[in-house]
Amino acid sequence: MTDHSTDRSRSPAVQPDHDTQSDAAGDRAAVPDDSHPLLEVENLETHFPITRGLLRREVGRVRAVDGVSFEIRDGEAFGLVGESGSGKTTTALSALRLEEPTGGEIRFDGDSIMSLSGADLRAFRRRAQLVVQDPNEAFNPRLTIGQAVAEPLALHGMDDADRRQAIVTDLLERVGLSADDVDRYPHEFSGGEKQRIAIARALVLNPDLIVADEPTSALDGRVQSDVLALLDELRREFDIAVLFISHDIDVVRRFCDRIGVMYLGEIVEQGPTDEVLEAPAHPYTRTLLGSVPSLDPSDRELVRPLTDTIPDPSDPPSGCRFHTRCPELIPPEDVDLDRELWQTIAAFRFTLQADELPAAIEPDAGTTAVDEATVRETFGLPSDIPDERVDRGVDDAVDAIVRGDLEVARDRLAEAIPTVCERSTPSDGTDCERPVRCHRYDPSVDAEPLSWP
Repeated sequence: MTDHSTDRSRSPAVQPDHDTQSDAAGDRAAVPDDSHPLLEVENLETHFPITRGLLRREVGRVRAVDGVSFEIRDGEAFGLVGESGSGKTTTALSALRLEEPTGGEIRFDGDSIMSLSGADLRAFRRRAQLVVQDPNEAFNPRLTIGQAVAEPLALHGMDDADRRQAIVTDLLERVGLSADDVDRYPHEFSGGEKQRIAIARALVLNPDLIVADEPTSALDGRVQSDVLALLDELRREFDIAVLFISHDIDVVRRFCDRIGVMYLGEIVEQGPTDEVLEAPAHPYTRTLLGSVPSLDPSDRELVRPLTDTIPDPSDPPSGCRFHTRCPELIPPEDVDLDRELWQTIAAFRFTLQADELPAAIEPDAGTTAVDEATVRETFGLPSDIPDERVDRGVDDAVDAIVRGDLEVARDRLAEAIPTVCERSTPSDGTDCERPVRCHRYDPSVDAEPLSWP
C-alpha cells in the first residue's frame, strides 16, 4: 500500500497522517498509472422504479441516466451541462455510488467500484469528494466550521485532534478565510464564504477527484467568479480532477477542459470545451448555445426547439430522444421542402403530440370549434404544400382539429411525415471528429451534417 501523500506535491497540512489513519481510511492502492483515466464511466444506467398500489408493484421506470459514458484524467476538469432534468446530478451521484447504478461500469484508478462495500467503499470515497449546490444545506448549524471541516478526518480515523486542527486552519487560509474563523458558526458567513468552506471540507481528505454539483448557481456573479477562480487554482495546485455539473454554458466554458452535453439521460455530444462550444455539432448543443443571452445580437443565431416541453424520462421518445424538439429533424427521404417550411410542419406535429396547444385552438366547453383558417394561422401553415403526401396529411390533421379530434390529427401527421430520427436510435456518428449522437453524422442516413454560423 502506497500512502496517498507520496504521489502528489501537496501541502503537508493537507496530507493525511499515515501513522494515525485506520485501515478504513483507505490508503491509495497504487500510484496512478497515466495509461488509464482516473475515472471511467461506461454505459452507466440509473433507473428509478415507479410503483403503485399497496404491494408497490413496479409499473414503470424513470430512466434518469441511460447509457452514459465518459472519462476524466488526473487534474482534468470535465463538465456535464444540460437543462434541468437531463440527468446530470444523478450521473454525478451515481459515479460516487451515492446513488446506486442499475447498470454499466464505473472504474476509479483502473479498478471497478461497482461492488465495493464497507471499508473499501469508504476508501474510495476518501479519494472522491462532493461539493453540493447549496452551501446553506451543507453544514450542521450546531457545529462550528472548524468542527464541520474536521469531521471527515475524524470519520476516516484521524484521532489526533491537534493534527486535525492544523489541517483545518491551513485549508481555511488556502480558501481565502482566516484561521480565526474555526470557532464561528455557518450562519455568520455569506453564501460565497460558505461555499469556500464547503470546498475546504472537500479538500480535507486530500482527494483525487472532486464532484462539484452546480457549486456556483446559488451565488451572485462576482462571488461566482471568485469561487470558480478558487476551484481552478486548487485544482491546478493539487492536480485534482473535477467533475463539474452545471446548466450554465458560460460557467463551463470558463472552467472545464472538456464537456459532455446531456439530454434526457444521455450524453449527446462531448469533446474539448472550445471545440464543442465554438462549433457545436448536435442540434441540442446548438439550441443550448442559441439560448445564451449575448450583448452582441449578431454574435450567434437564435436556435429555438420545435416545442418547449421536455419529455417525461419515464417514457422517453423512441429513436433520438431530442427528435420531438429538434429544429434539425431529418425529413423523409422522398420529401423535398425548404428548411423553414419543414420546420413549421414538424413543429405543428410535435406541438400537438406534446399537448402544447396555443390558446387560439385550446378546446373550451361552451364555445364552437375553431375553423380551418384559425388553425393554419396559429401554426403558420400555408394553404398549399408542394408535396402531395405531406399536403394531404396536414389537411387531414387540420380538419381533425376543427372537429375537435386531436388524436386523429396526431396520427395523420405521424403517417405523413415519418422520420429516421423517430424510427431508430442514433449511435455516436462516425462522420464527426468527436462523439455526437445524431443521425446527421451517420453515413448510412441521407442528411447533411450541421454547420454552426
